Amino acid sequence: MAPHGDAIACTYLRNKDFSKPPRLSNDSLQRTISDISFELSKEIDDEILKTKLPPINEVEDAKCECCGMCEECTPEYINRVREKFSGKWICGLCSEAVKEETEKNGGKGEEALNTHMNHCVRFNRLGRAYPVLCQAEAMREILRKSTRVRAKSLSPKEKGAKKGGIARSSSCMPAITKEMNELSIGN
Repeated sequence: MAPHGDAIACTYLRNKDFSKPPRLSNDSLQRTISDISFELSKEIDDEILKTKLPPINEVEDAKCECCGMCEECTPEYINRVREKFSGKWICGLCSEAVKEETEKNGGKGEEALNTHMNHCVRFNRLGRAYPVLCQAEAMREILRKSTRVRAKSLSPKEKGAKKGGIARSSSCMPAITKEMNELSIGN
C-alpha cells in the first residue's frame, strides 16, 4: 500500500527483453547534479540559521596562578575552578598535575597544590630563562634520588640481623694472578 492508503498499480514485464533507459548526455547530468546540490545547500543553510547558538558575551581572560598561561573562560567556570582549588584559578593542565600529586600523597589536595605551585615557580624562574641549568638540575635530582635508594638498599635494616648473600672482603684477582704466575714459572 502507498502511504495514503491507495493501492499501487504496477505492471511487471514477463519477458526477458528489458529496454534500457535512454542515455543522458553529460551536460544534462551535470545540470541535474548542480540543481540537487543547490537545493541541498539551501536546506542546510536554513537549518544552520535555525539552530545557531547565541554568542557568549561573558568571556573573561583568566591567568593560571601556577604556570601563568591565560585562557578565555566564563565566570561560572572560573568560580567552579576556584572553589575546587582553594580560591586559586589554575589551568586544565595544572589541575591534572595537581590531581596526580593528590593521588601520590594520599589525598591531601592543599599540599598537592602547594607542591605543584612550587615546581611551577622554580621552573618559571630557572627553566624558561636558563633551560640548560634546568636540565642539569633535573639530572642532579635524579642522581640524588638514586643514591638515596642505593644507600637504603646497602645499609643493614637491623643490627645483629643475619645477612643474606655472600660478603666479599677483598678481590680474588691477586690470588688468581699469583697462582697463574706459579704455574708458568713451574713449567
